[in-house]
Amino acid sequence: MAPKGKVGTKGKKQIFEENKETLTFYLRIVLGAVAIYGVVNLLVFYNAATFWTWALLVFSLFVYGASYRSMSAMAQASFGEDGSLTDGGIDLNMEQGMAEHLKDVVLLTAIVQVLSCFTMYVWYFWLLAPGRALYLLWVNVLGPWFTSAPPTASQEPNEKKQRRQERRQMKRF
Repeated sequence: MAPKGKVGTKGKKQIFEENKETLTFYLRIVLGAVAIYGVVNLLVFYNAATFWTWALLVFSLFVYGASYRSMSAMAQASFGEDGSLTDGGIDLNMEQGMAEHLKDVVLLTAIVQVLSCFTMYVWYFWLLAPGRALYLLWVNVLGPWFTSAPPTASQEPNEKKQRRQERRQMKRF
């Protein structure tokens, strides 16, 4: 059952603390996935490692770096001259925010990277990320733009007609 009343807001300090915890959590995920991938593919099966093993490691490191750097830039807090917190940064745990999509990319990459220890074909699942981006682009930007009705010439004549109709209705009563 949903709580009654107004949704509570978070303070600057709470956002700052939660952002630090979120960044730490995702850093641990990244380091764990890279460690597992590195140990299995580059140490245990070093003889079977191909160019693609190394290329996909570099690709995943690039994705991790770009996503983590973007999240940390969004969560950048600012402090006053006296050391007090003036801004806690953007809430990384906010629903429907850009940080949510970045966290999804990090998780998708980590899952695909760990599962690729069994077969390299798992990397095709990473194509879900650009597919999701194209879907969001269509739903939020392109679809409404293409399917929107053409603008009417002027709204004033309609307003005048509406006022006339209202006056006629008032005269009838």
